[in-house]
Amino acid sequence: MDLSEKILESRGVRPTALRLLILRTMQKLNCAVSLTDVEAKLGTVDKSTIFRTLTLFLDHHLVHAVEDGTGQTKYALCAEDCHCGEDYHVGLTDLHTHFYCERCRRTLCLRGLPVPSVDLPEDFDLHTANYVLKGICPECKGKGRR
Repeated sequence: MDLSEKILESRGVRPTALRLLILRTMQKLNCAVSLTDVEAKLGTVDKSTIFRTLTLFLDHHLVHAVEDGTGQTKYALCAEDCHCGEDYHVGLTDLHTHFYCERCRRTLCLRGLPVPSVDLPEDFDLHTANYVLKGICPECKGKGRR
């Protein structure tokens, strides 16, 4: 059993060939990806199958969804110890900041940078937050393109 199979099984997802293909594709891309991004990489897999798989991954906390302002939901792989979205998860302790690069249009997880705490008015219950910073990533900055 390889690492991808172990990852799926650890989250309660049966490791079928297509699920493994989609997971491995996301691992290679190493950034948050949209349904369209995955479809472009896997030309032979239909969009509805990819969508169902991403939804399954989301339901089993294998990925988390990111709204980065592009109009497309993006999906990023969760860390092994991530518990975002699980029923007992309360507050922002497991959430991290995301960074959208305005040049290469990638959305990256900044796992070491937690979402800032916000003091909400009384009687508001916070379940999740989407915190996205925008600018130029180090890879694009190093290329010197403006």
